[in-house]
Amino acid sequence: MKYSLTPVGCIQSPFKEKFAVPRQPGLAPSATASILLCGEANQEDAIRGIEQFSHIWVLFLFDQNLEQGWTPTVRPPRLGGNERIGVFASRATFRPNGIGMSVVSVKGVRKIGHQVIVDIGSCDLVDGTPIIDIKPYIPYSDAIESAEGGYAGEAPKTLEVIFSDNATHKIKSQKDSEHKEQVIREVLAQDPRPAYKKGKMDTKEYAVHLFDLNVKFIVEEPLITVTAIEAFCD
Repeated sequence: MKYSLTPVGCIQSPFKEKFAVPRQPGLAPSATASILLCGEANQEDAIRGIEQFSHIWVLFLFDQNLEQGWTPTVRPPRLGGNERIGVFASRATFRPNGIGMSVVSVKGVRKIGHQVIVDIGSCDLVDGTPIIDIKPYIPYSDAIESAEGGYAGEAPKTLEVIFSDNATHKIKSQKDSEHKEQVIREVLAQDPRPAYKKGKMDTKEYAVHLFDLNVKFIVEEPLITVTAIEAFCD
């Protein structure tokens, strides 16, 4: 038996590509985003009362991965990318139905013309990700004090992020420079490199598309240096 899903909205976020997106919500608190409702769901009645809740569950599609299919086992980055576990014992993006979920804070609700928007905090979604449902987070039932996190029982370690003189000058010249700088720091502190690169000498210069910027950086653990910031060009 097959079912079809119709998105109720899409995400506007600073993450313009999969690389460097935080692996869980909450790891980059300053990475705020917006849910733009669409179709029949794009009406104020559909979110009436949502501001009573501090947080919501956002269900979405890993739309960039759907055509690549899935496998029953995956290699979680938290296990160094070497050990395999079952896909249902992970939050891997390659899943049978490509559905993901994140709990995010509600920052507010607004309307621009006919467009209804829910502003959210600490997003971990690529810009344009289809949203398939929104549900309120209920503290008394959703927060389980005795829960165990298995191999992901503790938050990942972070690296210190510094900016070169050139990168500092460039980011300071940006509109909303303080916010953009903070997002860059929080995102890169998670060390977005592949798991097998961590703990080893790495001379590669990486680049990530955040906001409208191409952010270049190098990693010399425990330090990440932003070497350059440029306007992003396709």
